[in-house]
Amino acid sequence: MRRRDFVAGLGSAAALPVVVQAQQASMPVIGWLDLQSPEAARESVPAFQKGLAETGYVEGRDVTVEYRWAENHIDRLPVLAADLVRQRVTVIVAVTTSAALAAKAATQTIPIVFRVGSDPVEIGLVATFNRPAGNLTGIANLSTGIVSKRLALLHELVPGIASIAMLVNPANPSYVQAETKDLQSAAHVLGVRVLVLNGGTESDIAAAFATLVEQQVSALLLGADNFFNTARHQIISLAARYAIPTMFYDRASVAAGGLLSYGADLLDANRQVGLYAARILKGEKPADLPVVQPTKFELVINLKTAKSLGLTIPETLLATADEVIQ
Repeated sequence: MRRRDFVAGLGSAAALPVVVQAQQASMPVIGWLDLQSPEAARESVPAFQKGLAETGYVEGRDVTVEYRWAENHIDRLPVLAADLVRQRVTVIVAVTTSAALAAKAATQTIPIVFRVGSDPVEIGLVATFNRPAGNLTGIANLSTGIVSKRLALLHELVPGIASIAMLVNPANPSYVQAETKDLQSAAHVLGVRVLVLNGGTESDIAAAFATLVEQQVSALLLGADNFFNTARHQIISLAARYAIPTMFYDRASVAAGGLLSYGADLLDANRQVGLYAARILKGEKPADLPVVQPTKFELVINLKTAKSLGLTIPETLLATADEVIQ
């Protein structure tokens, strides 16, 4: 597994020597605003730190990072964003669409670098991809734009699918609307029945799987919502218990025992967030930095999980996979 040690923060400044405190006071400060929990970001933060380091900024030596975690409570984001603005951080890094929208509402002057899965133009974060305008730019994974490809891959893996469900988080309506629209269109072409189920809490997820069994749904496709990272182990366990082939959007879920995933390289996306944040620290303006779009999408397959589900991976699918986990 591609795991890295997670460093949540720098600890209490009060416990540091006076010289170190003075050095930190003169450093630029990045505010990290994240819908998720520190545990869910244990790989993305080191990737971000790697991007900073590639541009000459080492956390604790050249720059301070103030981390703010919403613990999957969207309503906390405006308060956390306002707190970073009050602290007059140099740059705000906003992870997830809801965090980016909260940061945008909190300030029109502090530069913001986002990492989102939605189209940033459609949701009003930037004017255009090439000329963002305003104080925002960043990385757009466009997770909501590849649903048809994810369905096609799942359909290839599980022949004869008559029905499919998508698990969505109703707390993220921009994701839900875009993804379900794409899924309905793609499923219509394949002649597959679609069931959309809410999974905004752990109890909702458990109820959704019970519905899958009751409705005899052939397979499940997860919406690209960060809450499902937090609920990853519950989803993997339920998928195994009920023998439901499940398509994830991130490699980490497949490494943890999920069946397969297709999506942008999220670690590289976080590295690029670090690169952009560092460029702004060096004096560049967000309006002059085009929004970065993914150039590569990863297909990851877990053979052990496939075997436990009684599935044989087609050779054509194995040949196109970027990684096969034994």
